[in-house]
Amino acid sequence: MAITLAQAQVNTQDDINFNVIDNLRRYSWLLDNMVWDDTVTPGTGGGSLTYGYTRLTTPAPAAFRALNNEYQPNQATRSRFTVDLVPLGGSFQIDRVLANLGPAASNEVNFQMQQLMTSVRTKFEDACINGDTSVDANGFDGLDKALTGTDTEYLPINNGASTGYFDWTAATINDENKGMGCLDILDDFLSKIVPSKTGGGDLGEPGALPPGVKAILGNTKSITRIRSLARRASLYTQTTDSLGREIQQYGQWVLVDLGDAADGATPIVPIETRDADGSGSGGNITGLTDLYAVTFGLDSFHGASVAGTELVHTWMPPMDLPGAVKNGEIEMGPVAPVLKNTRSAAVLRNIKVQ
Repeated sequence: MAITLAQAQVNTQDDINFNVIDNLRRYSWLLDNMVWDDTVTPGTGGGSLTYGYTRLTTPAPAAFRALNNEYQPNQATRSRFTVDLVPLGGSFQIDRVLANLGPAASNEVNFQMQQLMTSVRTKFEDACINGDTSVDANGFDGLDKALTGTDTEYLPINNGASTGYFDWTAATINDENKGMGCLDILDDFLSKIVPSKTGGGDLGEPGALPPGVKAILGNTKSITRIRSLARRASLYTQTTDSLGREIQQYGQWVLVDLGDAADGATPIVPIETRDADGSGSGGNITGLTDLYAVTFGLDSFHGASVAGTELVHTWMPPMDLPGAVKNGEIEMGPVAPVLKNTRSAAVLRNIKVQ
């Protein structure tokens, strides 16, 4: 079975959980469009929450055959992967004297809850891109690690840029022909991705997602550059969805600015100084970033969650119990992202945006 956050929100019986899920949906397009396969059950003794799946790594190729000659055997390849589901959340402590001071909309409990919801959203999005279990054993691997070395890692050095990067800064892309050249590169990159054939949840139920939802994920600088290029080519559209969010698109691809990491100072998709050509001969280039493109569905990029439990849990400070200092918590999961097919996601490396 599969479920979306919208369907989890409809099914929850708790007003607090309902509001927390509503917050996660409204302020994270990624979380709102993630499909969750809620089938994981604890292993023997309840100590394991592992989701196993088969990832298509190389599709079967087709070719023309000369008469009286055989096809050259070259079959599709797939590999077995597992991911351990992990809980994501946080807690806060508050003195009972401070709990209800000030207006209801701005008292300390509401303030701490809002900040914790922001942190959960941001941490999940950050881990979906930059997660690395060799750095944080309690987390999961993100797209940056999963796509490294795959056929859908689009490297400028292998696609006509001897310098190892594409310069998309406004100062460089200053006429129509150069802008069209950038969109040609973007289209070639996006053509590597195979659309999903599945949606999210039961399409007969409220909150289900249609098949083929896909997005370009980046930071403010990179998404702004794509929006500018697309607007000049009449390929940019903007609509308002049912939650009141402005949805920006390049053709059929939703443009998603993932924003800043938890520190509020650096973007989730980093802008870095890199040795772009990998040889050192070109020197270190400043202002380089990556673009990610994904398609959502149970056959492509989705989430995994535990069977028979709610996606989000909330514990409010128990003010009716003895004790001066109370704890509040929000927890999502246990959850983890799953990339079923490396052709359902891609990364365009080394774009100069500043």
